[in-house]
Amino acid sequence: MKTIKSIFFAATLLLLMGGLNAQESFYDFKVKTLEGADFSLAALKGKKVMVVNTASKCGLTGQYEQLEAIYKKYGGNKFVIVGFPANNFLKQEPGTAEEIREFCTLNYGVTFPMMAKISVKGDDMAPLYQWLTQKEKNGVKDSKVQWNFQKYLIDEQGNLVKVISPRTKPDDQEILDWIEGKS
Repeated sequence: MKTIKSIFFAATLLLLMGGLNAQESFYDFKVKTLEGADFSLAALKGKKVMVVNTASKCGLTGQYEQLEAIYKKYGGNKFVIVGFPANNFLKQEPGTAEEIREFCTLNYGVTFPMMAKISVKGDDMAPLYQWLTQKEKNGVKDSKVQWNFQKYLIDEQGNLVKVISPRTKPDDQEILDWIEGKS
């Protein structure tokens, strides 16, 4: 009986410390597409993923052009960009899902996956962004979403690799080298 109690105590202690609690993975998240359909990030297993929070009325909105160019060049079986519209910074993404889709399509020809509008900071931060920004969840680093068009690079195993500043253009050589496997 003492052995069972000791095992139970040790298991409880490990669970509380996080030792038995499987770390949440990028692939554990389910999100909604801009059209409202369910989308499991597990569908992206084996691909490098760039997660970017977007906005249509921002000084950095022109980055949609570079994002789409990268997606056209590299997108497919090995790489994908996933956009998450967010209205967290000076209300620069006020549109409805239909308005966002129309804006992205008409102005930038966006074909990479766009998800439903979410919150990327604050009390209502989406669970995925909690994972992206908290070392205790992602196992790599703490970060703060600084502004629209911050980029999170996820490797083929679903690990956070790097956080890229909003001002760094999507076609920056550092990002291209990562996509191409040079870094």
